[in-house]
Amino acid sequence: MIFWLIGVSGAGKTTLGVRLTEYLNKRNIPSYMLDGDEVRAVFDGDLGYSREEREANIKRIILAAYALDRCGITGVVCNISPFEHLRALARRKIAGYHEIYLKKDLSISRKNDVKGVYADNLGKTDMVGVDIIFDPPVRPDLIIDVDKEAANESCQKLIQYVESRVINDAKM
Repeated sequence: MIFWLIGVSGAGKTTLGVRLTEYLNKRNIPSYMLDGDEVRAVFDGDLGYSREEREANIKRIILAAYALDRCGITGVVCNISPFEHLRALARRKIAGYHEIYLKKDLSISRKNDVKGVYADNLGKTDMVGVDIIFDPPVRPDLIIDVDKEAANESCQKLIQYVESRVINDAKM
């Protein structure tokens, strides 16, 4: 199964992804977290942040997630994934695809700017939500409104969803 966490920069994808991966590992469920930044680093930052380069990076992530799913490893993908047509591709190609939308108001992300993404890159590179539109998800499997709750509450919702899919499926 693949749990693909999507949302604008600052929505908490990596934070929740790390917690979910730790949760799965504690339960001896083979898992691996794929972070969009990690994938870029593996390829020595050969792709920038234009729409086309973002699409190429997401396609790399889809391939890696596909391989994890085929091998029976629970994947936790943390990536903005702003393009609905690529999310639809992932859903078609990955049998165990679950889309988790971390709904975050862009103005709050920009104000808080936890990683300095907006301050460091605004006007220097194409930013999702500013220069590149984040396509609203058409059919996410779970929506977590991260602006309306603490990270622990969001994590609990995510774990409950995952338990209903992974833990129950494993018992069958």
